[in-house]
Amino acid sequence: MDHPESDHKGHRERLKKKYRASGIDAFHDYEALELLLCYVVRQEDVKPPAKALLRAFGSIKGVLDADISDLEKISGIGPSSSVALKLVKDLCALYLKQQAMEKSQITCTSELLNYCKTALGGLKDEQFRVIYLNAQNRIIDDEIIQEGIVNQAVVYPRKVLENALRCKASAIILLHNHPSGHIRPSDADIRLTRTIQETAKALDILVHDHIIIGENRFFSFREEGIMN
Repeated sequence: MDHPESDHKGHRERLKKKYRASGIDAFHDYEALELLLCYVVRQEDVKPPAKALLRAFGSIKGVLDADISDLEKISGIGPSSSVALKLVKDLCALYLKQQAMEKSQITCTSELLNYCKTALGGLKDEQFRVIYLNAQNRIIDDEIIQEGIVNQAVVYPRKVLENALRCKASAIILLHNHPSGHIRPSDADIRLTRTIQETAKALDILVHDHIIIGENRFFSFREEGIMN
């Protein structure tokens, strides 16, 4: 007589033991998703939904970047599972943000870029953020200013700088994403950057950079010579 529940439990225990012994590098991508789903789905076999997620979204990155509503279209993925999957990415972004905040000085370091890529790389819509820095170039805070189409009509320089003054920031880094993956700035991006830079200068606030995040790539206004 078959005992499917016992088989699932035994498989789950083997996955946990394998992870404890060898870490994530010893896993296939579907096994990593399986292990995560084990802690959310109590009874069912989670291998089929794990493999279905990869077929639908192409990679673990694609799975974690997917919208909750799209995740829940996969058979076997309910509200608890979709929240758990999204939580993984959000925790990664929070970890990288706090890692960047621990740096004694930060402008365009690898820690900052890792955080930016994780936080913005998979978004379906444009998002404009500002990172606020103190006089020692340490991160004070970062804030979403606008979601949707980014241009001067909706990202008001006054709002950016009012928030910088509220944070007592000495410098800021502008940040937004291009969901299309193309990282070259538009004319509107350049105009907006120059307007903020000129206004900030009058308030003795330095604009260190404007970084555009695409799919696994980035564009730095400072490095490309657009900002002086």
